[in-house]
Amino acid sequence: MYNGNELLFPAYVIPKLKDLRGAEWRKLIERVAKLPESHPDSLAFSLMMIRLDGCINCQTDSFKAMRGCALCAMQNIRRFKGSDRELLKLYQRAREDVEEYLGEQRKQRKKAA
Repeated sequence: MYNGNELLFPAYVIPKLKDLRGAEWRKLIERVAKLPESHPDSLAFSLMMIRLDGCINCQTDSFKAMRGCALCAMQNIRRFKGSDRELLKLYQRAREDVEEYLGEQRKQRKKAA
């Protein structure tokens, strides 16, 4: 019944999004897909997709979840009304958010040490 759905956007879906937009998008996908899931750029991509796909509000018994994360992500990238440049800006914003979070975590670890 459930077609491979996850709680949040999974990094293994990233390569499946490569050919859905233009050259700038493809270049981003090719770079990020090679990275480990824990790399800040991979985390930022997942955060961007979580925001675009609405993963936080996805219910496991919803039609969207039953289709699976890969199909949901592909559909959302295809249907995105903005340009590739706008998608890259959303990625950059997510990248900044990840860096900010990681910086806060480093500060907290230093204080605890």
